[in-house]
Amino acid sequence: MKIRVYYEDTDAAGIVYYANYLKFCERARSELFLKNGLSPQGDDGFFVVKSLEAEYIKPAALGDMLDVETKLEEKRGASIVLKQRVLKEQEPLFEMRIRLAFVKDGRPAKIPSRIYSLMSSWIVS
Repeated sequence: MKIRVYYEDTDAAGIVYYANYLKFCERARSELFLKNGLSPQGDDGFFVVKSLEAEYIKPAALGDMLDVETKLEEKRGASIVLKQRVLKEQEPLFEMRIRLAFVKDGRPAKIPSRIYSLMSSWIVS
């Protein structure tokens, strides 16, 4: 997914504020659902962040065009692990591993098969 860095994404020096990389990755995950006619939240349940590990490699700046890659690394009954990277011209700026738990009615739940099927193709940018 392509993302342009806007003024609102940056600090006073014109560098992307660290928390916005998480937002860029969240936006890319949501887009994966939406472009397939699904919602990241529905009657079946929704995903919540269980844990994440992030590495900030190089800064992005105002006006940069970034790519966000998402790759499914692990599938379990009620959770998944994704690796997401933010790149500028193929150069990694940020990398994250995130575990998402599927929740329904406030409790962990099995991920529906139609969502699992969608995730099988999650090696995208």
